[in-house]
Amino acid sequence: MSIERSRNSNGWVVRWREQGRQRSRRFDRKRDAEAFETDLRRRQQLGPLAVQQLTTRGGPTLDQWIEQRWASEHAPHLAQSTRERYANVYACHISDPLGDLPLGELTVARLRAWQADLLKEGVSPGTVSKCRTFLSSVLRHAAESEAIAGNPLSLVRAPRAEHRDAVQPLAPATVERIRQMLIAPPPREVEASASGQRKRRRYELPAVGTPRSRQLDALIVALLAYAGLRPGELRALRWGDVHENTIHVQRAANPDGSIKATKTEHSRAVRLLSPLAQDLREYRLIAGRPTAQSLVLSNDRGAAWDKTAWQIWRVDRWTPLAAPPASSLYRDRTTSGTVSSRYSSPSPASP
Repeated sequence: MSIERSRNSNGWVVRWREQGRQRSRRFDRKRDAEAFETDLRRRQQLGPLAVQQLTTRGGPTLDQWIEQRWASEHAPHLAQSTRERYANVYACHISDPLGDLPLGELTVARLRAWQADLLKEGVSPGTVSKCRTFLSSVLRHAAESEAIAGNPLSLVRAPRAEHRDAVQPLAPATVERIRQMLIAPPPREVEASASGQRKRRRYELPAVGTPRSRQLDALIVALLAYAGLRPGELRALRWGDVHENTIHVQRAANPDGSIKATKTEHSRAVRLLSPLAQDLREYRLIAGRPTAQSLVLSNDRGAAWDKTAWQIWRVDRWTPLAAPPASSLYRDRTTSGTVSSRYSSPSPASP
């Protein structure tokens, strides 16, 4: 540590080393430089955090750290869906209140106030938990890089999680009614115009889809309901994964359709029920006997559905049939005999 006259202009320069780097600061008056040097020596005796509070003025902002360091050093190791989820919660709940603040100013008190404000605005504890997970990742990365002394968010108590009732799976009878409506959908009805509108008679449009696409719609519902596949696992399922008595789940699809490991990063064998095995055999024949490496669910190029294609299917095909008001329609258009015949024996598919 030293004080010396500035070479290029009138003034004085204090030089010191911090975290293995040469640092300096210029002052107009010598006594200000001497006062800074004295304070710096005292803070060096107190520890690295005390020095940082004096010399870095808080360091880079949260926005800068994420863009310049975290995004390139840590984010590439995360799954694509995780990066997209982090980007969403940051844009919605973190960037405006905290993005322009230096890392050194993200204190426990400030982060506690930020969390309290989110809860007052009606943000659910589940969403707050997602925000905390992302922000904690960023601050932990900054602490590991010695940009801050520690992760202050770890000292802020998380909000109590909301109670959630257990998920109630659909009964096989309900699933079968939905499948039947997908295989043989009714015509789409266009109502007559109301009074005061341009005159239009009531008429019907043909049902959506083709026989093959309707069979696929029903197969998707059956795989989700009876094999318990996650949507990402279903989008990455190959015909070679379907065996006589089991389905081998060993991969999943990213939002862009690329293939990755499953959520747990472990493969598993799922019991294959006889009705589901029959559905798979029938659709494979309709699809032209695709190879073992072909995807069960693929686009025109043979690639996996991306997240957009999956969401479109959900909105167009699943949501209208899954709505509670339609339950009476299922009962009216199907018979209990059709349902019971498929599930009279819950045994696995026979060899």
